[in-house]
Amino acid sequence: MFKLLLPSLLAVSLSACQINSVSTEQTQSMTSAESPLTMGVSDLTLKSIIEADWQIQLDSDPSQAFFEGDASAAGKLSDLSPANLASLNHRKQAQLTKLKALDRDTLSKEDKINAQILQGQLQNSVDLYRYKDHYLPITAESGFHAYIASIAKARFVTEQDYENYIAKLSNLPKYFAQQTYWLKQGLESGITPPQVTLNGFEDSISAFTVPVEDSGYFKPFTHYPKHFTQAQKDDLTARGKKIIELQILPLYQQFYDFMTEEYIPGARTDIACASLPDGAAFYENRVRYYTTLDMTSDEVHQLGLKEVKRIRAEMQIIIDDLGFEGSFANFLHFLRTDPQFYPKTAEELLKEAAFIAKKADAMLPKYFGKLPRIPYGIQAVPAEIAPKYTTGRYSGSNRDDEPGYYWVNTYALDKRPLYELEALTLHEAVPGHHLQISLNKELIKLPNFRRYSYISAFGEGWGLYSEYLGLEAGFYQDPYSNFGRLTYEMWRAARLVVDTGMHAKGWSRQQALDFMAGNTALSMHNVTTEIDRYISWPGQALSYKIGELTIKRLRVQAEEELGEKFDIRAFHDAILENGSVPMSVLEQQIADFISSQKT
Repeated sequence: MFKLLLPSLLAVSLSACQINSVSTEQTQSMTSAESPLTMGVSDLTLKSIIEADWQIQLDSDPSQAFFEGDASAAGKLSDLSPANLASLNHRKQAQLTKLKALDRDTLSKEDKINAQILQGQLQNSVDLYRYKDHYLPITAESGFHAYIASIAKARFVTEQDYENYIAKLSNLPKYFAQQTYWLKQGLESGITPPQVTLNGFEDSISAFTVPVEDSGYFKPFTHYPKHFTQAQKDDLTARGKKIIELQILPLYQQFYDFMTEEYIPGARTDIACASLPDGAAFYENRVRYYTTLDMTSDEVHQLGLKEVKRIRAEMQIIIDDLGFEGSFANFLHFLRTDPQFYPKTAEELLKEAAFIAKKADAMLPKYFGKLPRIPYGIQAVPAEIAPKYTTGRYSGSNRDDEPGYYWVNTYALDKRPLYELEALTLHEAVPGHHLQISLNKELIKLPNFRRYSYISAFGEGWGLYSEYLGLEAGFYQDPYSNFGRLTYEMWRAARLVVDTGMHAKGWSRQQALDFMAGNTALSMHNVTTEIDRYISWPGQALSYKIGELTIKRLRVQAEEELGEKFDIRAFHDAILENGSVPMSVLEQQIADFISSQKT
C-alpha cells in the first residue's frame, strides 16, 4: 500500500498534492501545435478547469502552496472550518459541472484522458463531502494527530524554516479543535468508526505525551545547520520548547481524554458501512471508485470467492510437495508458530528486507526499459503508530531531492514472518510502488495533477502484479516464501470477500476474521489489524486484486497477439508510460501498444 494515499481525513491528502497542469516545465515542452493560438475552444476550456482545480488544491493545502512558491503559506496549516470546507466543496462542484458540460469530441486523445481522470477526482471529492467523510479524521490504524506530526520532518536549513515551524506549532491547537469538532459532529450523527476497531487507538495518542526532550516535535531543535550562531540556537530552542511544553503536549492529553472518555465509548457498534446514514449507497460508491469499474459489491464478492478457490488449490500443491502431514489448518498453525520463520530482532528484519530489496534492484533492467531517478530507503514504521499499523507500506515524497521509503513494521516480531518478506518487498519497494510512483512523477509531459495523483486500482494492482513478477524473476526459491507469495495473493483475494461481506452482506467481524485466518498464513495479529482496516476504510481493499487481474489479463492478451514480437520490457513501460490511470484507460493504452508493436 502507498502511504500518501489515505482517506480524505488526513491533513495532507494525495489529492492536495496534485500540481498545476500548466507548470513552467510543461510550458517549455509545449509544441507549436499545442500553443494557445492553435488550441480549440474545448482545449482552452479544459486547461482553465485544470488551472481552477489546482488553485482549489493550493487553497486547501498551505504546505503544497508553499512548496509551489507561495511564501504567504509558510507557517500555515489547513483550514478545516465548516465555512472553508463548504466553500472548497462549492468551488469543486462548479468545476465538475463545467467539466461535465465540456464538448470532448474535439479534444485530443490525451486531453480526453485528462478530462476523464480530473472528473473522477472532482466527483470523488464532492461525493466524500456529501457523504460527510470529513467527520472521520481517524481510522483503525491512526489519525490526524499522528500524521500532522510529520511537520517536524521538514527540511530545516534557514532561520526562517524554524520560524515557519514554530508558527505551525502555534497553529496546532486550532487544527486539533477543528478536527475534534468534526469528530463530535460524527458522534451526533452516528458517523464514526465502529467501536471495536478503536481498541487500543488511545495508544497512538499517548505515544505523544512524553517529556519535551523526547517529543518528535522537539527533534528539529536538537540539531541545527552549522552556520547557526549559538544565540540563534538558544532563542529558537527556548521558544520551541515552551510551545511544545505549554501547548502541544497538553493538546495531546486533551485529545486523549476526549477519545477515551467521550468518543470511543460513544462510537457506533455496528461494523457495516451500510449502517451509516446513506451507508449502502456510500459503499456502492466506494466500490466503483476503488475499482474504477462499474462493478457492484455482489459482483466483487463472487469474483473474490472464485479467486480464493483457485489460489487455495495452488497452496495445497506446495503443502503436498513439502510432504507435510496434516490439514491445511495444521500447516497454517505450523507457519504461525514455528520460531524458524520469525526474526529475533528488529535489525534482523530490516536487514533481511534490505537484502531482498537489493536483489530486486538487480532484476529491474531485465524487465524495464525506463527506471526512476529517485532512490528509496528502508525504515521501520514509526513506533507511535506501529501497533495497529499494517505490515509494510511505501512512503513517498513530493520533493525531487528526497527519497521514497519502504516502511517495515518491526512491532511484535513474532507476528512478522520472514516467508512473507519477499512478496512484501517487491510490492512496496521495487518493482512495485517506488518504481511506479517515482516514474509517474517524472512524466513531465503529463499535467501535474496526474503526475502526483494515485488511482488505487492501478497503483495497488501494479504492486500485487509486482509480487507475481518476482516469480519469473527467480524469487521465491524457498517453497515457504512461495507459499508466502500465495498467502499474499490470497490475502488480496480474500479482501474481495470480507470487505463486501462486512459492508454489504451482513457479515460479522468474527466471520471476516475466521475467513481471512482460515485461508491465509498471515499472523493473527496481521489478520486482526487488516480486518479492522477494512472496516474503517470501506472499499479501498478491493482495488488490489481488481487492478492485478486487469494487468495480468492485458499481458496475456499482448503475449497472444504479438507472439515472438512480445517484449516484456516494452510491455511494462507501456503499462507505466501514462502514469496512474483508470482500468478503462489502461485497456485502451495496451490496445494501442499492441497495435503499434504489430506495425
